[in-house]
Amino acid sequence: MFAKILHASDGSEHAFHALTLALGLAKKNNSELHIVCVEELPYQADFIEDVREMTKAAARRYEVVLQRARKLADDSGVSLHTHVLAGHPVGDVIELASELKADLLVIGARGHTEFYERLIGSRADRLVQLAQCPVLVAK
Repeated sequence: MFAKILHASDGSEHAFHALTLALGLAKKNNSELHIVCVEELPYQADFIEDVREMTKAAARRYEVVLQRARKLADDSGVSLHTHVLAGHPVGDVIELASELKADLLVIGARGHTEFYERLIGSRADRLVQLAQCPVLVAK
């Protein structure tokens, strides 16, 4: 049913819970599983060197997250493709899902208060609204 699954991770425990669900689905469906971590950049960096340096920093920051994800995937017998990006978390996840032609996007949600959700919203909400494929939100 899901030939290609994309999991978006910020490295939180909520994200690892969502990864566990994605791994189970990938194993059951013999799916190709991808994980993406996005380091948020300021909307307009002053210099291209700033963007390059932030991209390198993102790769270093998320290496521990990806090592843990790879271990979980290996333990589950699932092959995991990794992506680390620097940019806008929502926009870049949506763009990668489209490029990969993902059949499912799996994300974690933190579960903020109702007041926070009404006032600010959440990235999970925006991903659900903008994704071209089904989205599984793990609470």
